[in-house]
This record gives sequence, C-alpha cells and structure tokens, in this order.
Amino acid sequence: MLYTGSCHCGRIRYQVEGEVDSGLACNCSMCSRKGSLLWFVPREQLRLLTSEDAAATYLFNKHVIKHRFCPTCGIHTHGEAPGPGGVQMAAINLRTLEDFDLDSVPVKHFDGRSK
Repeated sequence: MLYTGSCHCGRIRYQVEGEVDSGLACNCSMCSRKGSLLWFVPREQLRLLTSEDAAATYLFNKHVIKHRFCPTCGIHTHGEAPGPGGVQMAAINLRTLEDFDLDSVPVKHFDGRSK
C-alpha cells in the first residue's frame, strides 16, 4: 500500500510503500518526548516529495540515527539509520501519515531507555 505523510506545515512531504503491521513505542529520552509511533521500512521504500534539505537533522547518543524533523513546525516525520545487517532503514512516524487509522495497528513497546 502507498501512504502519503507530512509534517504539520507541509514543508516535509513524503510517500512510503509497505504494509503497516505494527507501531513501535519507544521509551528512550528522545522518543518519549516526541511521542512518535514508529513503523520501520527499508529506506528505499521512503520517497521524499520535497527537497531533502527541507528537513533538519538531530543526532544524539551514538550519532547513528538521523532524527529528521521540520525546522518550521517542529514535527518529527521520520528517522534514518542502518538496520541489522547494514540495510538502510527509515523509521516512519505513523502519526504523520494522512488518512491513517492509528487504532488499526497493534503497538509494541520497546525499552530504549535501557539500551
């Protein structure tokens, strides 16, 4: 399935393809503050509809995950990092998808605070 998403002001717009089977709620210092609900896909399934430089990047801890957000409205749309085995992955914030029923997916909880 093809989904479209964006930040609040529309400066960052994207499409992502795949089947949303679950959302991940992480309790690390970043995710618990953002309130993101994450869906992981190979990075090649994410296509930005706006310029790559429309999004700002925040790095913390080990500086591996690129937390991408809108510098205008502050909404975190996605993250990018190598996954297990070195495959480039995107962590899509399900809360930024248009016309998506968040109640339709089970939520898995991840203890990122202890990692």
